[in-house]
Amino acid sequence: MKYDVLFSGFGGQGIILSAVVLGRAAAMYDGKYAVQSQSYGPEARGGASSSTVIISDDPIQYPKVLEPTVYVIMSEAGFQKFGAGAPKSALMLIDSGLVQSRPQCRCIEIPATMKAKEVLGKPIVANIVMLGALVSVTGIVGFEAMEKAVLDSVPKGTEELNIRALELGQDIAQKGGDA
Repeated sequence: MKYDVLFSGFGGQGIILSAVVLGRAAAMYDGKYAVQSQSYGPEARGGASSSTVIISDDPIQYPKVLEPTVYVIMSEAGFQKFGAGAPKSALMLIDSGLVQSRPQCRCIEIPATMKAKEVLGKPIVANIVMLGALVSVTGIVGFEAMEKAVLDSVPKGTEELNIRALELGQDIAQKGGDA
């Protein structure tokens, strides 16, 4: 098993944190190998950013993602810059409230930002909602491993909110996405 995952959105959405948490879940709590890298424009907040993670059952020979197999896209600019050329064999999860375009590959629409705001009152945890959906759809890491990695990674005092966000993403994905 090997997944090459690309996260993209705009600066301030927690795109890099998402990749770090996923890599941590795989390497520290799920017994897998993981490599994470990131890039973002000079704008930082608001500019298109991306982060990648390779997760494998076997040692990783090359640390760069050449062709993602899974995309998690949280902004239209992120889609245009990093997701528009996704191969038909890929899987893409998109934040359906922020991404207007649709890929040619399999696409699962997750209203992460909208649901984070409506259900949790905090749109800032939309990235964690997307991680819950990603784990639910792909099984890339176990849900318990992801919970532990989230708890290790979020600011003190926000643990309960972030676990609720993770569970919300899992629930949305299990109900078929754009619910």
